[in-house]
Amino acid sequence: MSIIPTPPQAPWTAPFWKAAQEGVLLIQQCPSCRHHIFYPRRHCPYCGAPRVNWVQASGRGTVYSFTVVENNAPSAFLEQMPFIIAIIQLEEGVRMMSALVACDPADARCEMPVEVTFERVSGELSLPKFKPAGAAWKKGAVDA
Repeated sequence: MSIIPTPPQAPWTAPFWKAAQEGVLLIQQCPSCRHHIFYPRRHCPYCGAPRVNWVQASGRGTVYSFTVVENNAPSAFLEQMPFIIAIIQLEEGVRMMSALVACDPADARCEMPVEVTFERVSGELSLPKFKPAGAAWKKGAVDA
């Protein structure tokens, strides 16, 4: 069994990881220009403000894009295949890469509504992942 690699953690990302341990999804927001920001930064990439605030995200969004990983050998993720990696467009406007879980790869669709869930990887690390939101989404559904 391979050891799954964990994401690197820098000091300025500590609030994100601490909140994830508590089942809360945080993103940043600039107090000057009000843009939401993800991935964690030390300053605003939009206006250059020297500080950004942490705010709780809704945890809701849609699949912007995705891929199904069916062959990734040799890899620490071999036992998890097939799995879905997705770009999630959060309601707050930022995009975040994550795993799409609790979804058959054949059912994954762009624009599918999703919601955050957390997977405890260790006593010190929980990862935000996304799952289909509610029972309203079905394979082949079309927006009206």
